[in-house]
Amino acid sequence: MKNLKYLSFLTIFLLFSACEEDNYEFGPITSPTNLQVNVEIVGSSSENPNGDGTGVVYFTASAENAISYEFIIDGESIAVTTSGILEHTFYTVGVNSYEVIVIASGTAGNSTSTALLVEVLATYEPPADLVEVLTGGSSKTWRVKSDVQNHFGLGPPGGLIPCEWYGAGPEEKTGVGTYDDRWIINSDGTINHVTNGTIFGRTAQVHADLGNNGTGSTDGADILNYEYADYTESWVITDPGQISINLSGNMFFTYYTGGDHVYEIWDYNDNELYLKTLDGAAEFTWWFILVSD
Repeated sequence: MKNLKYLSFLTIFLLFSACEEDNYEFGPITSPTNLQVNVEIVGSSSENPNGDGTGVVYFTASAENAISYEFIIDGESIAVTTSGILEHTFYTVGVNSYEVIVIASGTAGNSTSTALLVEVLATYEPPADLVEVLTGGSSKTWRVKSDVQNHFGLGPPGGLIPCEWYGAGPEEKTGVGTYDDRWIINSDGTINHVTNGTIFGRTAQVHADLGNNGTGSTDGADILNYEYADYTESWVITDPGQISINLSGNMFFTYYTGGDHVYEIWDYNDNELYLKTLDGAAEFTWWFILVSD
């Protein structure tokens, strides 16, 4: 009988507890206010209001109660930063106008935005022979040169020795989702990545930029055969002290590293491209060799 009394008391207590409403308290939800954006066009002066031709522009955004800032240029999301600072290079030759939208976000996703137009001068013309090599005059297909040593590898940030810390041997990465990829570089400024369904990359950067879609297997810090469909972006050649090919969106060569998608062209000939890039974690310089297909 005693056990039954205890059981009844316990049942009543649990029923009473279940009927109580949860009472959670959240911090204040505030929207960003007083959003300001400062624009500095490099080389701008009274004689050259649109800059010195490099196309480099510094944006500095600030707002009260903001925790992040997104920069959208001509409809494309360029970056999300917590600092509100963005350095961006405009490549289209001549004086061109660009619409820039800055979105300041606060707690619980509350946001405020502002839009502005910037007019920037860009004068860089890439070497004609390089453009011919890349496109073959109209369109040219490239693939990983998998049959040679050091077709893929890494070294220290800023390193100048190809594959200083590691270089893949011939066909070493067979079956990981990269050797069957093709990059079609077109003279109209577009580039097609034929993935054949899967890609190879740095797991942290792939998940951060492309999302964790539940596919692929991991091998150390790498993700193998991550499912990713064919896609198209744009490319442009610049010379920020080193001739480079700049890719828009999440376009990449060989192995997804994130970062700014700028690949220095440290050497090339009629049929080969030797490329290097810094990954999104600023952890390694990555080296690649592509060959025309």
